[in-house]
Amino acid sequence: MSLRELTAEKHKLAERQEFVKVLFSGNINPIFYATFLKNQHPIYEFLEINADMTRISDDLLDYRRASKILQDYLELWPDPENTKPETLPVVQEYLNHIKTLAFTNPQLLMAHIYVRHMGDLAGGQMIDKKVPGAGRFYQFENPDLLKEKIRSKIDDSLAEEANICFDFAIKLFDQLMDLDIPIGHRYFWN
Repeated sequence: MSLRELTAEKHKLAERQEFVKVLFSGNINPIFYATFLKNQHPIYEFLEINADMTRISDDLLDYRRASKILQDYLELWPDPENTKPETLPVVQEYLNHIKTLAFTNPQLLMAHIYVRHMGDLAGGQMIDKKVPGAGRFYQFENPDLLKEKIRSKIDDSLAEEANICFDFAIKLFDQLMDLDIPIGHRYFWN
C-alpha cells in the first residue's frame, strides 16, 4: 500500500471536520481565519526550522509557508501590536512532538511535511479562493515540482507518523471550533 492509502482514513476524517467546512464555505470571519493562521504559524515555523536543520528538506524549493502564514495573519488581524489571538493548547503539544522527532528520528519530520505541505498544494488551492485576504499561504512558485520533490522523499514507512500529524490537525480544528469567536461574516458584520 502507498502512503496515501495508509493515511486515507485519517485524511478523510480531517476533511470532514466542522472547521474545514467553515474554511471551504467562503463565509469565514476574517478574525476567525486570522486566529487559525496565528496558530498555524508556530507549527509551520518550528517544523520547517527543524526540517532545515536536519537537512531533510534539502532541495524542497519554495516549501516554506511560515512567513507567508504570518503575512496573511498580519493582513487580517486588526491590531497585531496590541492584541493577539489565543494560542491553542495543541500548538505546544505539536511543537514538543516535532522537537522530539528532530532529536530522535528526523526522517519522520518528512511525514509532517507530506501531510501539511501536500495538503497546501492540493486542497489549499481550493481554500485560497475562499478565504479573506491575499491567501499567500497557499501560493507556490512551482507546485508541480514541489509535489514531485516531496513524493521522492516519502515512502509507506512514514504512515504512522503521517497519521499522527493528521491527529494533531484534527485536534487543532476541534480547539478552534471551541473558541468563542464568530465563525462567519454574517456574525462578524452584525
